Amino acid sequence: MKKRFLQGFFWISIYILITLAPLLTLMAGPRPAGRELWRDLSVGLGFCGFAMVGLQFVLTARFKVIKSPYGSDIVYFFHRQISLVTFALIAAHPLMLFIFDPQYLNLLNLATAPWAARFGVAAIILFMALISLSIWRKKIRFEYDQWRIWHGILAIAALTLALVHIELRGYYLNTLWKQLFWGIYGALWVGVLAWVRVIKPFLLLRKPYLVEDVISERGNTWTIILRPVNHDGFRFQPGQFSWITAWNSPFQDHEHPFSISSSAEQTSQLAFTIKELGDFTRRIKDLTRGQRIYVDGPFGSFSIDRHPNSKEFVFIAGGIGITPMMSMLRTLADRRDLRPLTLVYANKNLETATFLEEIDELPQRLNIKIVHVLESPPEGWNGEKGFVTTEMLKRILPEKRDLNAMEVFNCGPGPMMDAVEKALIQLGVPMGDFHSERFDLV
Repeated sequence: MKKRFLQGFFWISIYILITLAPLLTLMAGPRPAGRELWRDLSVGLGFCGFAMVGLQFVLTARFKVIKSPYGSDIVYFFHRQISLVTFALIAAHPLMLFIFDPQYLNLLNLATAPWAARFGVAAIILFMALISLSIWRKKIRFEYDQWRIWHGILAIAALTLALVHIELRGYYLNTLWKQLFWGIYGALWVGVLAWVRVIKPFLLLRKPYLVEDVISERGNTWTIILRPVNHDGFRFQPGQFSWITAWNSPFQDHEHPFSISSSAEQTSQLAFTIKELGDFTRRIKDLTRGQRIYVDGPFGSFSIDRHPNSKEFVFIAGGIGITPMMSMLRTLADRRDLRPLTLVYANKNLETATFLEEIDELPQRLNIKIVHVLESPPEGWNGEKGFVTTEMLKRILPEKRDLNAMEVFNCGPGPMMDAVEKALIQLGVPMGDFHSERFDLV
């Protein structure tokens, strides 16, 4: 735990340093004559925003060493939220110029404005389109794969235009070392893009998987079994996820994230259990044996293996949120781990409860208490009904809820997870002892 804290603190420090570095270079050395403080401040805010745009590429580049202390869902959540702060800093640059000197409004006339201003205005327009498209993607029903492609195109174009704008203005590149600094900055972002778009897809292309089986599960869900081809696959922690590319090359940017549902002790194959929810997932059942698949992983910190000293585990799953839980439960069974376990599994009815038969047989291999919660139970049902509530968890959870007494894992629909997190806090479960996995990474 201490090691992860130090790693997290280190990467946060690096993020802040890279964000502020352009501002520090602006303040260092000789300043251009006749530049007012407000103008320097506006440029400084723009520089910081520009650096944060570049860091957005790093946040989504799936560097495991960076994401390990936090978990991928936290990093992607930060990526979404900080994008608004980033745009505010960038927009503050021209807005301050307009406010303190209205003559700068003439730069908006692209027919007469100098090229530096044209590139700057174009960059801001692209940033606005980039953020708007991301915020409204689901409401306008913009297909995921197309959105990912356009998201990347707009981001690269906006960053390039902003860099050209900085180079053309030139006021703050008046020394050789400042020119070298911005050259290194540009090379850094080019290197990240090369890793994401060229190097990593090439590495994935060399380590394919083949579909070994496609199994129909309850609840419009399918399990695909994959076998590595001419390589040993990878080790993973139970509960982690990977990005899958099917029907396309890794270079085409058509990836989708799914939790691994197989045991971490079974290294000869991988299993992913996928519910039909969208365009890509509806095609999973059409995969054929022998078809080539590319897997980028593992990722995520949602795992029992990150808490080896825990005395017991509690799993609270809703619907397809059972998939990472099954990976952990299967792993515990293969390890013959007899620590006390509790599984709370919420579904609309038994017919939609994925892995129902296997789950009900788990007590033969594990020291586990299983609680099914059904929204629409069959006639004569004596189990839990409705939704997972604070009162229900109070009855089900172990009485001892002190720090590190148990670790709680929570995964399912967003509203259910929010309710469970609130309930756990009300029941006195320390925040560091419960963990949530949200599938909404984009």
